[in-house]
Amino acid sequence: MAENKPLYILNGPNLNRLGRREPEIYGYYTLSDVEGWCREAAGDWPVVFRQTNSEERLIEDVHEAIDEAAGILINPAAFTFTSLALLDALKMFTGPIIEFHISNVHRREPLYHKSLVSTTATAVMAGLGATGYPHAVRALTLLVAEGRR
Repeated sequence: MAENKPLYILNGPNLNRLGRREPEIYGYYTLSDVEGWCREAAGDWPVVFRQTNSEERLIEDVHEAIDEAAGILINPAAFTFTSLALLDALKMFTGPIIEFHISNVHRREPLYHKSLVSTTATAVMAGLGATGYPHAVRALTLLVAEGRR
């Protein structure tokens, strides 16, 4: 049953610098704050929460999620716009995927407007700030419960 499978919350490059990196864009909350909010929002759902600056590691995390996860919440950061390999890995996942961005990428420079990940994501959330993560977790639990992809 999907409820026994964890939600995978995967974070890409530079998100370990939240709270210190461009706070005018990303705010002052840390990734540790985000993890706590996500675990609280998930309630009884188990959560696997990861961050990596490595494209290879992020793809390996997606591969693990393919076998283990009920749903994926992913903030691929810069890999959103560059990684065909990440897109190919996500396409193998049969459950719901939410692509999440702290900033509204569509209000930023044009290079941030074309997401490769969006072509396979069930839903996209952007511009809610770091405090939007728990909303995305709750949305993911609903998608999983509805059996959505």
